[in-house]
Amino acid sequence: MKPTAETAAAVRNNIDALYRAESRRVFATLIRLLGDFDIAEEALHDAFRSALEQWPRDGIPANPRAWLVSAGRFKGVDKLRRQSRYDLYEDMEQVAGTESASPDLDGDGLEDDRLRLIFTCCHPALPAEAQVALTLREVCGLATEEIARAFLLPTRPWRNASSVSRPKSATPKFRTEPRNAAS
Repeated sequence: MKPTAETAAAVRNNIDALYRAESRRVFATLIRLLGDFDIAEEALHDAFRSALEQWPRDGIPANPRAWLVSAGRFKGVDKLRRQSRYDLYEDMEQVAGTESASPDLDGDGLEDDRLRLIFTCCHPALPAEAQVALTLREVCGLATEEIARAFLLPTRPWRNASSVSRPKSATPKFRTEPRNAAS
């Protein structure tokens, strides 16, 4: 079935609303599943891009957030596998298959990982200002400029996210699950 322009526009509007309402929850879950902020963020955007491509053609799934988490997890695991070929990423199966022992499920039957993300953002190794800024960005979805205004700092247009690339080595690696004693 080929989508009409009206159907495609309606699906696009639904995806936009879903991004505004659910992207932080999907992101928090992907961080837990993949164990890496950068890979989880890329997986989130890849999942929404896939939704933009597939949903106008196939229709919106019954549980869109679960579909996005699943698609994001597959995209992230694929990236981790590709990465492991080049730099021998350690213990890939453990990262790809980690699940919580007793997940807290919300009304949709999905685990809500926002509290875990808040604790990760408020890691004691980070300065207090960075904890607050990171929490506002990753949990609340505020833009860098909005956070700077909240801290009453001048915003620099040349320092926006699209023009500055953060080196991978500058990205802190936080484990979201305790390491098993056996590993």
